[in-house]
Amino acid sequence: MRAIVPVLLLSALAAAGCAEKLTPPYDKGVCYALGTPEGEAPQFNVVARDQPAIEYCAARLEEVRARFLGMGGNTREMIGSYQGRFIFVDGRGVSYGKSLDGIRFFALARTGDGRLAVPQAIEREANGLSIIEEAAPPTPPAG
Repeated sequence: MRAIVPVLLLSALAAAGCAEKLTPPYDKGVCYALGTPEGEAPQFNVVARDQPAIEYCAARLEEVRARFLGMGGNTREMIGSYQGRFIFVDGRGVSYGKSLDGIRFFALARTGDGRLAVPQAIEREANGLSIIEEAAPPTPPAG
């Protein structure tokens, strides 16, 4: 009996290693959202076509996420793809990756008001080195 358990464990690990990995489609300029219907295999749904760069696709996915939340949904995270790369949109911002469970490159961060921005821009503002100058407060009316 004891000899059977290691054999079963090894065969389960081998089967898990041979499982098919989900690969994103590579259609030039097409932005996809990853849908996972209950009880079915994940599928890629077209969100937008003719997108010039991955950042534009991330913006389209953010629009879909915001629209779902505005309609009372609870979709706080979106996974999409653009030309063979996965895009992850969540409360922290946007990151890219080559696989669902691999390393992710953090690309866009959320500002205090929820907009997406390049992380370096947020760093500058936090350090007081912002390129944008603040307007002077209005002068009070004479009275």
